Amino acid sequence: MKRELLVRHLQAWAAAALHRARRATYVHGYADGDGGEAAETAVRVLADLPDLTRGRELSMVAVGDDVTEVGRRLTAAQRDAGAGAGLAVLPVGGGTDERLPVALKAAGASRVPLMGFLDATTAGEPPAVTTVAAIAAGKPADVLMALPPGSPVDPYRSLGFPLVTAAELAIGPEPGEVVAFATTSAKSLESFKEALWAVDEFAGVRLRDPADPERHLIDISLNPHPGPLRRELLAHLAGTGSATVTELRTFALTETVYRAADATRVLHALVDTGAVRREPAHGRLGGDVVISL
Repeated sequence: MKRELLVRHLQAWAAAALHRARRATYVHGYADGDGGEAAETAVRVLADLPDLTRGRELSMVAVGDDVTEVGRRLTAAQRDAGAGAGLAVLPVGGGTDERLPVALKAAGASRVPLMGFLDATTAGEPPAVTTVAAIAAGKPADVLMALPPGSPVDPYRSLGFPLVTAAELAIGPEPGEVVAFATTSAKSLESFKEALWAVDEFAGVRLRDPADPERHLIDISLNPHPGPLRRELLAHLAGTGSATVTELRTFALTETVYRAADATRVLHALVDTGAVRREPAHGRLGGDVVISL
């Protein structure tokens, strides 16, 4: 599931980045060991981009403890995929937390579109905040992280990424791995959420909203069960007193596992059942409509 989520978002990000700019950078942390297969998958995704043949340049920086072997595999994957000179793969050893910030500076990744993927589950501990902060130097910047069960995402909320969200991949009552996404672009966050709800279920894995006190497991679907979002919106309104539809859509997008469009559907239902009131009382449920309990 993590690999499919990476593929879906990487395809969307790379196409948009190379449409916007002539040069972009993708950094793949923890690329050695068990992370090598995901890194090879990323090379094949990037090598298949049509814009690479139109004068665009894309650098993939693969960072890990020892990337000698995975570097050879990435070069072979790049060659097998038929990637031209537009894709440069740069293996960097010495450890992800130790070398990633330096590697990005050496690759000239500052102020160009930049995406990072950090699957720290094999390392057993979350990435250092300095590692994630280094990715925020991109313009715009995205980072997709897979964190060990129970990892908090709050340490990554003040590193230059104004938009941070998270979801738990779980099978039963025990905490599952946490997938976190931080970005400087609202459009990119919406794209990630669409990818999250579109991935194929695997071995009974479902999503859990880390903010849901009832820890409800949600089947992965393009039309997810709205129960947890309904509870979280009502709890948010109980704390704030009132909020506009735009503010509630943003809350759902950034503070829950759901999308902004899911919040709109739930708000329609809450208004229809009388659980909340709206001002003005009639008309379209536009962004400036105020909702209160």
